[in-house]
Amino acid sequence: MKRTLLPLLALLMAATVATARDIFFDEVFTDSTLRIDYLFSGTNTTQHIALQALSKTSGWYGRRHNLDHLELRGNGQLFVLDAATGDTVYCYSFSSLFQEWQSTEEATRLERSFDNSYLIPVPKRPVDVICQLTDTHNRVTSQLRHRIDPHDILIRDRSMEVQTPWRYLWKGGDSRECIDIAFVAEGFTEEEMPEFMAMCDSSIVALMSHEPYTSLMSRFNFVAVMPRSKQNGVSIPHDNLWLDTPLQSHYDTFYTARYLTIPSVGRLFDLCTGIPFEHFIILANTRQYGGGGIYNSYTIASARSPRSKMEVIVHEFGHSFGGLGDEYYYDDQYESMYPADTEPWEQNLTTLVDFDSKWRDMLPEGTAIPTKPSGKNLTTEVGVYEGGGYQSKGVYRPSQECRMKINEVKEFCPVCQRAIHRLIDYYTR
Repeated sequence: MKRTLLPLLALLMAATVATARDIFFDEVFTDSTLRIDYLFSGTNTTQHIALQALSKTSGWYGRRHNLDHLELRGNGQLFVLDAATGDTVYCYSFSSLFQEWQSTEEATRLERSFDNSYLIPVPKRPVDVICQLTDTHNRVTSQLRHRIDPHDILIRDRSMEVQTPWRYLWKGGDSRECIDIAFVAEGFTEEEMPEFMAMCDSSIVALMSHEPYTSLMSRFNFVAVMPRSKQNGVSIPHDNLWLDTPLQSHYDTFYTARYLTIPSVGRLFDLCTGIPFEHFIILANTRQYGGGGIYNSYTIASARSPRSKMEVIVHEFGHSFGGLGDEYYYDDQYESMYPADTEPWEQNLTTLVDFDSKWRDMLPEGTAIPTKPSGKNLTTEVGVYEGGGYQSKGVYRPSQECRMKINEVKEFCPVCQRAIHRLIDYYTR
């Protein structure tokens, strides 16, 4: 096909931009990964951050673009600063199970610790790393600053360690330009691995049937990680069932029957050492309905529940990957989750404190704020509907119904779609 000059120039300009970004990455970092393990501990009113360990592996599978700024704030942030100049050379945001636990009754009478692991590219020169946690008012509540010398002999090199068996399920392209998602088996025995692989395939189909993933599937790579379990299934404490599985996952997190999590994020990273990944989806070998999703940490869901693939996995991945908030609500027992004087960082929730930064530009002309539900165009009619983030008052969502609100809906609303699209661009463009 004959090309015109204009498209050819556009391609050359795009290639120049991509090259410039890669040069910046290559100037500061090596093509290898540094894992930083922290302990977060405290009570409902105190927080402590401690450095636990450093290790490295060959290959870097994270983003090489937009290194010095955050797309989403999260409930915690990691900043990497050049030790000589003080310039930010990499940053990352996250949420943690520890911060969720701080809102529980148990945290009022007990101090606990939770491990967390984060990856940064290995720098060529010494860097200062700042790890900080923030509260619901976006105030920094704890911070740890420490220096990392890439030549430190106590940084363990794990490049030659035996890997957990793994394989590619779908490869949209090179890891330099794609987002790498790892499906991890939990509670599957050797004999059940073919079933796990089939469940991975159907989960990918479920995810990619939702926009904007459908249109942007070429920007994703999926791998299957296959640790063999000694026992079949996962632990269900309320049934007095405790099993020996690779990730030791269990229901009844914070005494909530359906909340399925893992007790150690570090163990998850151990199992995936040397494997290309940026995000995790853990498939738990159980029919018990439930799961969980923590922003830039992991998604976990029942692999055998009839509703899991089209509902739980997609919804929870909206949390862990998309940084989306829950749009359902209760009778205000969670009224302190989103303070009235602070704009949430999740792109699909607002308290109207800074609504201009959210979806005001997507409102049809003349839309009332707040918007009265019409009962029509439930997922496509963008408005400002009261009720979201667990609160029936003071927090607003963008549509009457959405994948982030109820299981019966088969799609994300336009605001959630745009938020996910922006994040995919942030990782890959």
